[in-house]
Amino acid sequence: MIKKYSVLICLVISAILFVIATSVYPGGSILDKNSVGFVWSKNFISNLFLPRALNGLENKSRIWAIPGMAFHSVGYGIFFINSGKKIPANLASKILKTIGVANMLFTFLIATPLHDLMVTISTTLSLMGLFYITVFMFKTKLHLFKFCCILCLLTFYYTLFLFGSGNWGLLAIMQKVSFTSSMLLVLGIEYFTKPEDFRPINKTGLKEQSSNS
Repeated sequence: MIKKYSVLICLVISAILFVIATSVYPGGSILDKNSVGFVWSKNFISNLFLPRALNGLENKSRIWAIPGMAFHSVGYGIFFINSGKKIPANLASKILKTIGVANMLFTFLIATPLHDLMVTISTTLSLMGLFYITVFMFKTKLHLFKFCCILCLLTFYYTLFLFGSGNWGLLAIMQKVSFTSSMLLVLGIEYFTKPEDFRPINKTGLKEQSSNS
């Protein structure tokens, strides 16, 4: 039971810990050092990991945010590994499983002083994994998930564009939108798709049998 719902458990615990962390964040943002508390439209999730909040006070949110990121990284890692098991193509399957294992480490390290570098590596790996899943999703009849995959990728890319352009105000908002949309997509694919959905369709219109069956 725990193994079956491990992704859901990890992401729910992660979300709860992050919400608690935002509730005890002292204050301060890039746009306003004197703001009080965590302002969802102005603060970044990374602010929760700082030893001191941006207003100079001790950051009590850190003890909640770091384990929150740990559960988040494990949840996403398991998701990519499980997705690799559903994909019939051997190479793509191995890549997704590798991304899952690597991302557990790199995503967690976002909560450390290596934040900027780890965000770059983790985001690249996540986008690569999501791209592979999207490619194989388009070979299925799961039309809603096709739309959701494209929407999630576009949200990711737009968020990266805002980061590159230095639009911190809109970026703070889009960070949460991207975070939420990817989490919902992960849960949807994890629990509402199965290996049979990704099996190629032969000329007779029937799903080809897995090599393991």
